[in-house]
Amino acid sequence: MSNSVRVESPLYHADLPGLAKLSGNPSENCGVTLREAKLLGHLNLRGNANDDAFLNGVKQALGLNLPTAPCSSAQNDKALVMWLSPDEWLIIVEGGLEAEIEAELRQTLSGHFAVSDISGAQTMLELSGEDCLNLLKKSIGYDLHLDSFPVGKVIGTAFAQSGAHIRRTGEKSFQLIVRRSFSDYIWLWLQHSSKEYGLAIVD
Repeated sequence: MSNSVRVESPLYHADLPGLAKLSGNPSENCGVTLREAKLLGHLNLRGNANDDAFLNGVKQALGLNLPTAPCSSAQNDKALVMWLSPDEWLIIVEGGLEAEIEAELRQTLSGHFAVSDISGAQTMLELSGEDCLNLLKKSIGYDLHLDSFPVGKVIGTAFAQSGAHIRRTGEKSFQLIVRRSFSDYIWLWLQHSSKEYGLAIVD
């Protein structure tokens, strides 16, 4: 009997790789490009940002300073960390490393903290392209100007009557963290709302 476990991303059934082959060259007649950054490790971290021991423990485990300013983020080759609230962060790592990173955090942290593996509960979508701002303007009420939403900023907001955490990665590129239970709805929303711009799926 095989011991292998089949792992599927929240949008596995949408066959985004198959759609990617059908979409042709993403640069041709497509104003929006979509990619599911699938099967990454997602860890939720809770702790006291005013506790130096907590901050030092996170730095020892991840090799970066925990972002403590509201709506900020930090990233290195090991992890991407997003500020969610004054005592909560989302840590995203390469898929398959989440258990190792969680163990490192538990080893370097002490006192009052909590770290949980929530990899199966959500997924990351990457949006980019000349018209991705127009698409987002249909979906959220937040000001997308670079002055109010600079690169690296993270917001939690209503997204097309559901919700998402959105991180800006470039002038015209964003990461969306969405709940698994809403991924179908958000995918269909993106597919429908991008029709006037052209949607390219990349694998």
